[in-house]
Amino acid sequence: MRDRYASFANSDLGRTVVRRLGLPDPPRLRRHEPGDPLTQGPVLLGAAPGGRLADPVRKLLDVTESAAEGTRYGALVFDATGVTESAGLRALYDFFHPRARSLLASGRVVVLGTPPEACGSPREATAQRAVEGLVRSIGKEFGHGVTAQQVLVAPGGEAAIESTLRFLLSGRSAYVSGQVIRVGAGTVTAPADWERPLDGRTALVTGAARGIGAAIARVLARDGAEVVALDVPAAGDALAGVANDVRGRALQLDLTAPDAAERLAAHLAGGVDVLVHNAGITRDRTLARMDAARWDSVLDVNLSSQERINEVLLERDLIGEGGRIIGVSSIAGIAGNRGQTNYATSKAGVIGLVESTAPVLAGRGITVNAVAPGFIETAMTAKVPVLLREAGRRMNSMAQGGLPVDVAETIAWFASPGSGTVTGNVVRVCGQSLLGA
Repeated sequence: MRDRYASFANSDLGRTVVRRLGLPDPPRLRRHEPGDPLTQGPVLLGAAPGGRLADPVRKLLDVTESAAEGTRYGALVFDATGVTESAGLRALYDFFHPRARSLLASGRVVVLGTPPEACGSPREATAQRAVEGLVRSIGKEFGHGVTAQQVLVAPGGEAAIESTLRFLLSGRSAYVSGQVIRVGAGTVTAPADWERPLDGRTALVTGAARGIGAAIARVLARDGAEVVALDVPAAGDALAGVANDVRGRALQLDLTAPDAAERLAAHLAGGVDVLVHNAGITRDRTLARMDAARWDSVLDVNLSSQERINEVLLERDLIGEGGRIIGVSSIAGIAGNRGQTNYATSKAGVIGLVESTAPVLAGRGITVNAVAPGFIETAMTAKVPVLLREAGRRMNSMAQGGLPVDVAETIAWFASPGSGTVTGNVVRVCGQSLLGA
């Protein structure tokens, strides 16, 4: 759906009106196109003394460490792992303060740190936790489409950060900001081609006939995957269109059917590398007015069907080492939403599934993560009353709604073989929404 206000605000007349009246100013976001450079300008690297991640970053990226006056940067990257007490947080001020206006539009800020639970002392853990406040605030202050993220890298995970850095520095993360991402210990095998990291892999996408699901299918296929696009029989024509577009396979299946998991397992007899649980429905009513059928249907489609499918595919080893399970949650599952107790419950359950399953499957080399979209421009959000729709679009650091491709790019990062130690994460794709922030 077209955002008429954003189109006006980016016109010559609109820019003048917006600035004079102090209205929300949605920037043009840089989104990935095949062949794009990683960043639009130089990457400036800074580090607190004694950090352990600056050297790995130097090996992966073409960085500069001298700040020439007047230089505009594509990204600012800071290694904060050397901050071991609160007084050491001054190093972040000294790095970011003089460069707060030096980023190009849609620039990137990434601060690397140590998970507080892996720190050697309470004072170090306190300092590392404090960095999160800085990062989230930068995401709300710098404007112009700039994003800011904190990446917590476990000791022993220094060689596993490339996939995450590539995602966060590129246009693929246009609508992801203010997030804390965890990279675990271990090493990974980098794909032969970062433009097609999923070559030779099979991906199943549920709810693939339209909207976010169709975008996920297209992005995974772009990245080299053979896609199995699944949706209900009633969406058969649209599903066939998506499958044809991505040169994949269409599978018509109602996930709530008693034999759905068994039929899916039979269809995937050769195994699946990437499982994306995108299928979901809404049946909105306030709790006082909600009948049991609305509650049951939403919980079954959005949550219980995921559990049933995971159990069958895992029991039969149809998801093997290197597998990826990715769920689609929602900021409603984090912050709640009036009139959506059933939906918010199901989406919070998806987060619970990630948190409970990721450590169990880590020993099998399988990662489990989720995305939590905010306001995304789809046919569903187009039906939201106009005032609520405008509030959803503007109440975030980007002052606009996201696109289905923004969710799909985040899922593709989780799916990459280079993301083998990224597990147990729930990343909001919401432009740093004020809800649940």
